[in-house]
Amino acid sequence: MPLHPHSLFAFSPLHRLQWEEAQQRYVILYPEGMVELNTSAAEILKLCDGTRTLARIIHELETRFETTGLADDIGELLEVALRNGWISLQTG
Repeated sequence: MPLHPHSLFAFSPLHRLQWEEAQQRYVILYPEGMVELNTSAAEILKLCDGTRTLARIIHELETRFETTGLADDIGELLEVALRNGWISLQTG
């Protein structure tokens, strides 16, 4: 399912994104376990706070990293996160 630019994303209440000192990386914690994230995935998911649209997430990351063309990669990660239940689509 293609994501709409005005879609809002928020972390699932059953999952928590946090820095894990032992792994020296961000992880997603949930009752059944933990998912270790690479730096790019963590930067994207940190912006899923229920207030940012897909378009805003893309803009913020492209601005922060002084690049363009991140939309496909960001969209793919968000689709994986949605399928895994880490995040949810919010209504505006």
